[in-house]
Amino acid sequence: MTAADVTPRFALDGRTALVTGASSGLGQHFARVLHAAGASVVLAARRVDRIEAEAARLGERARAIAMDVTDEASIAGAFERLAATEILCDIVVNNAGISGSNMLLQMETTEWDGVIDVNLRGPFLVAREAARRLVAAKRPGSIINIASILGLRVSPALAPYMASKAGLIHLTRSMAFEFARYGIRVNALCPGYFETEINSDFLKTDYAQASLKRVPQRRIGDLRDLTGPLLLLASDAGAFMTGEALVVDGGQSINSM
Repeated sequence: MTAADVTPRFALDGRTALVTGASSGLGQHFARVLHAAGASVVLAARRVDRIEAEAARLGERARAIAMDVTDEASIAGAFERLAATEILCDIVVNNAGISGSNMLLQMETTEWDGVIDVNLRGPFLVAREAARRLVAAKRPGSIINIASILGLRVSPALAPYMASKAGLIHLTRSMAFEFARYGIRVNALCPGYFETEINSDFLKTDYAQASLKRVPQRRIGDLRDLTGPLLLLASDAGAFMTGEALVVDGGQSINSM
């Protein structure tokens, strides 16, 4: 086997990827990785100024589109606008997410509902819309739901986040089971600690610093550590993978101490 046998499996030439929550952090990184691998990329988010600036930076094969993943009409409208220009997304990265920050006894119902709405209902709505269009076009695809190791373990003051990510992992399995007959793969990517806008304040707390000491690799993740796992799930390199929750956490989830 040579590089000519291996490298093309990871290439995304001729593919089109939609990344939600692409205005910053993981979503922005994912968009850059997919673009570098040869895919045309649609950056979707509510902060249109940010995604337009990033699409301009990426240049050819990149465009921005306004999308609120909590709004079914917004999602349908975004896909319709793409379809009007003959764009069909065969890679979908459900990355948009929020965290919440209160203990359950102090939590307002609106906080719970808001987190679940973005982190669980949103991926369902986006994946369903994308899958319907792929099925109608008789095209295969890959849907990647960005979950978290906190969908697999527990941490204080993040109950709705953990519940949403645990639900997203199981939703991923359900989607994978139902969509397999149409050639659509669905997997979850479960990062550990990676610094982004959503968690930068939390990572400065004593609790977070103590938690990082329990990571076997003794460090926080670098966004580049997610590049290979993302490409594996998006490309033909992962063609026989579906319904999986791929953990990238420096060994944190296997440390019981």
